Amino acid sequence: MSEYMLSITIRKLDEGGYLATSDTIQGLIAQGRTISETMEIAQDVARKLIESYLEHGDHLPEHLVSSTNLIKNVKIPVTVTV
Repeated sequence: MSEYMLSITIRKLDEGGYLATSDTIQGLIAQGRTISETMEIAQDVARKLIESYLEHGDHLPEHLVSSTNLIKNVKIPVTVTV
């Protein structure tokens, strides 16, 4: 099992919800009601796309980084209800 780090962009849609895309993997488009849901869907789409690359013997996109020994400062959304 391998793990990869992937940059995505999430935009708020005017009609509601969020849209995730990636400059690293063409074809990665995910839409959800919340940022969290959109990220989860984007992970699933990315996994399926990467698996397809590997199953067909295609080269992975060059900016796709294996997470082996990779530690990085990241920002995550945290929703708090008080």
